Amino acid sequence: MKKLLIGLLIPFCGYTVVAQTKTPVKKTPVRNTASKTGVKTIHTAPAVAKSMSTLDSASYAFGTSMAASLKSGGLTNLNYDLLVKGLKETFSGKQALINQEDSQRAIANLFQKMNENKFSAEIEEGKAFLQQNGTKDGVKTTASGLQYEVITPGTGISPKSTDTVLVNYKGTLLNGKQFDSSYDRNAPLSLSLDRVIPGWTEGMQLMQTGAKYRFFIPYQLAYGERGAGADIPPYSALIFEIELLKVNGK
Repeated sequence: MKKLLIGLLIPFCGYTVVAQTKTPVKKTPVRNTASKTGVKTIHTAPAVAKSMSTLDSASYAFGTSMAASLKSGGLTNLNYDLLVKGLKETFSGKQALINQEDSQRAIANLFQKMNENKFSAEIEEGKAFLQQNGTKDGVKTTASGLQYEVITPGTGISPKSTDTVLVNYKGTLLNGKQFDSSYDRNAPLSLSLDRVIPGWTEGMQLMQTGAKYRFFIPYQLAYGERGAGADIPPYSALIFEIELLKVNGK
């Protein structure tokens, strides 16, 4: 997100860089089309475009290029007065109303809000599920919002956040769709608890060797707003059954 706008305004070698990708600059289309009567009609660019200076044409092209890139990212409108103000003041060397760090944060917040609106149904589904699930007997909720249920208690040691552990596990979405399982592969997984999602890092430290827990993980402690691949959509709350087989230390 910090480099979202990098490349929007750098044309070179007949190309316009948009969102860090190269897109050939297309000439205004001039097409000869034949009507049913056989008479050819020539479609030309508007007269105003022909009268533009090089600077005017390029300025307009910058605007359309920026808009197309931002629109493809999901934006539908901006405060155009402030957009132009930002351009003018930057070119004139005036001090910006907000510094670079705040600017990047504002852009990130805008796209995050847009994303939350897009996936509002998924967010509400997870929130409602966890709220209802937390009232069930045997389900405990930690301060972070992580929920867990003890299936089989353990008798061994508990891992630390920097330890490597050997586990068997199964992961599903709230609708029951399974997206991963070490049981199906018949291959327990060795992993470091400081390199997994926060829900695992926190939850595994509650377990003892030999234990099997079921975890209900809010999206903030799972894969967040991005999701993971094709199987875990953005803002997904997840359910994991985890069996702690061994703690290997650091």
